[in-house]
Formats: sequence, C-alpha cells, structure tokens
Amino acid sequence: MGNVAVADVAGTVDALRAQVERLQGRRIEGPVLPVPSALANLLPGGGLRPGASYSLGRSMSLLFALFARPSQDGAWCAAVGMPHLGAEAARAAGVDLSRLVLIPEPGERWLAVTAAIADVLPVVAVRPPARAKDGDIARLAARMREREAVLLVQGPWPQTEAMIDIGDPSWTGLGDGWGLLEERELTVTVTSRRHPAPRTGRVLLPDARGGVSAATVTVPAALPLRAVG
Repeated sequence: MGNVAVADVAGTVDALRAQVERLQGRRIEGPVLPVPSALANLLPGGGLRPGASYSLGRSMSLLFALFARPSQDGAWCAAVGMPHLGAEAARAAGVDLSRLVLIPEPGERWLAVTAAIADVLPVVAVRPPARAKDGDIARLAARMREREAVLLVQGPWPQTEAMIDIGDPSWTGLGDGWGLLEERELTVTVTSRRHPAPRTGRVLLPDARGGVSAATVTVPAALPLRAVG
C-alpha cells in the first residue's frame, strides 16, 4: 500500500472519529463554570456547561459543592422549591450567600418561575414537586441554552448533560462515645452520554474545612519477605 493510500485511510479514520464524537456529544466547546477539582475530574468538560441541565441526587451537600465555586467567582445562583435549605450550612460549604437567591415556595407554577429566574441568573437549581410535561421541559431547555444558564435538578430529568449522585458514605471523627463528626467520605458517580461508562471517585464531602476534596487512597503496607528454605 502506497503512502497516498495510507494517508487516505488515516484521513478517513479521523473523519469518522470526529463524526462519532459529534453524534455522541463528547466535545464541549467553550468555557465551563468551575467546580471543585475533586468533582471536575468526574464531570464531562471538567465543569458545568452553560446551557446544560444536570440531574442530581437529593443531597444538599452535593448541591452546595456545585454552588460554591461559581458563587465565589461572582456568579449568581438560585434555589427553587427547597424550603428547608439551610443558609448557614450553605455558607459553611463555601457558598457566597450574597450571590444566592432563594425561592422556597414557587407553587404550582414552579417551572415558569424557574424559567424566569434563568433569564437573569446563570445557575439555577430546582426540586420539582411533580412531573413536568415534555413540551414544558423542552421550552425550558431552549430557554437555558439561549441564556447560557446551568440547570441543576434534584431528581430525574430528561436529556441531561450528566447525572450526579453520591453513595456509600462513612463519617470520621467519632470514637467510642466521644468526639465530633469531622469528615464524610463517599462515592460520587457521574453518568453522562459523553462517556461510555460511569465515572466514580471517592471524595470528602464535607472535608475538615466544610468543602469537598479528593479522598486519600490508603495503600496497604507491603508484607515482609520470607526466606524460602
């Protein structure tokens, strides 16, 4: 096979690979909103993509971890339909409360309220009280893309950029009847159409400072070698 033929084959392979990536949506164009590095390693694109929606578990710690960096960097965040959100807990997790808007009871028009908030704020979280109609969801998605806002949904949501959840928690700091809870280690799982398999990682949420960081992997000590007689 000549050099020209080899070049043609290589070019065809590159073109097919690019087409597959476009169809699977693996490439993220443009900047993303930053998240803690322990979560950035798991998210497609390394952050929250403007115009995209994300489905979350119901952990408020996870939501605060995603609010923290954008709010610290000057982005306004909103929480819709979360009447029991603790502002002090959010502050301890690193959320800038001066950049946080709360709409605890949006009522039956929660989806319209969410869309209206997305017109002016770049990061909006919502806990849907009921299933929304497909047409309403599609219109909200179009609004988010137009405004380049990020939607964080606590619960199932169609056509999300990624689904983010936590599990297998374990606390440290407590002894036998004494001590205080200090850190919680858990597994974060991110499922995305951009990745062929879910990504998982052990993180501290919260860590000793109230934020989120990667858990330290403990390597067992090697056993001493025994002489073979």
